[in-house]
Amino acid sequence: MSSGPPQSPAVAKTEVAVEGDCPLLAATFAYWDNILGPRVRHIWAPRGEQLMYLSDGEVTFLANHTLNGEILRSAECGAVDVKFFVLAEKGVIIVSLIFDGELKGDKNTCALSIILPQAELAFYLPLHAVCVERLKHVIRRGRIWMQKVGSAGYNIISVLSLEIAPIMELLASMKSHSVPEDVDIKDTVLNDDDIGDSCHEGFLHKAISSHLQTCGCSIVVGSNPEKINKVRFTPFSDPLCSASQDSTGSFVLPFRQVLYSPYPTTHIDVDINTVKQMPPCHEHTYNQRRYMRSELNALWKTDSEEDIPPETVIHTDETFTPDLNIFQDVMHQDTLVKSFIDEVFMLKPGLSLRSTYLAQFLLLLHRKALTLLKYIEDETQKGKKPFRSLRNLKADLDLRVEGDLNIIMALAEKLRAGLHSFVFGKPFYTSVQERDVLMSF
Repeated sequence: MSSGPPQSPAVAKTEVAVEGDCPLLAATFAYWDNILGPRVRHIWAPRGEQLMYLSDGEVTFLANHTLNGEILRSAECGAVDVKFFVLAEKGVIIVSLIFDGELKGDKNTCALSIILPQAELAFYLPLHAVCVERLKHVIRRGRIWMQKVGSAGYNIISVLSLEIAPIMELLASMKSHSVPEDVDIKDTVLNDDDIGDSCHEGFLHKAISSHLQTCGCSIVVGSNPEKINKVRFTPFSDPLCSASQDSTGSFVLPFRQVLYSPYPTTHIDVDINTVKQMPPCHEHTYNQRRYMRSELNALWKTDSEEDIPPETVIHTDETFTPDLNIFQDVMHQDTLVKSFIDEVFMLKPGLSLRSTYLAQFLLLLHRKALTLLKYIEDETQKGKKPFRSLRNLKADLDLRVEGDLNIIMALAEKLRAGLHSFVFGKPFYTSVQERDVLMSF
């Protein structure tokens, strides 16, 4: 990248205060001008010294890459196209979402982009799906504000700013606090000689089981960072996130962020040894979409974006009130994790045996998930027919225990997104509608 002077004030720029090192160089909002071509409307950059920064000419160059060829874009109403560029000659990665919107009274092709150094490619790729989903919702909110009578898109930057800053904070947090890719089992509770010193066995079993049932997504809270990390570093599936409680023993849960996560989440409290979990994937998606529609509806009704800060819980839709008690008890026991916990502590700690046994256990779960997917494919002729034989699946694959089925279904969901909705979708929607009707009497 150029080592010239900082960004020219010709393009409006907002510096975002981010705690820690943010891997993003910038986020940009650009649009296609029928006379001047691609135009950058606004830039957001993390505050502080950057090893790399974007000059005026470089921002224009990146805007050309994201918007060139889009003038004749033919897409369905509301469609968002995702583009991913790795520009080695500039040393950057660009993730750009292309969409149509009302700007200054005219329909324009727009692009919301994030720009990272190419050196962050390995860090970013596992987070790509999450970032894209977050950016798509930013665009949903932005589109509504662009179409509101009287706004004509002039205040779109204010609405986008409310969402861009949390995304930068999320990536900065993942960069500074993420779990290492290779977790040594000796740093986890699975290597304790006396399991009672850190947490009782039943709590550990429930925590691991629920973590697997919620697709490897968990929040670990507590007052002791060392105890948090021993659970947080448990080498199962995806990394977990953690948070310390304040002096009063309370922890403010980011309701909106948790609800908008792609998978349900497990809540693990290491102070009082409790484990709670969100509903399974199909119900989580259902609740997520209802809340999202409610939030967008509320934005449409307001006259100022300041009335709805990003973390406000929406109540304006009379047909839907969010259930703030989104975490529930772990209802279903399993045999898979219980057997693993019983057997792993029979092996001597400090040797490679426990690590080897863990690797074999994870391989077993993965193979069961692949087998489940193949079973459903065969039963439904690869999705051409509805799935009707859950009882037979449980018997044939030895998943009669609900907890075992939930674990394998969650792993299979990560291999084939939408599996839960395909298997459980129709009965679930019907049961939810019936429940809502009964509760209204």
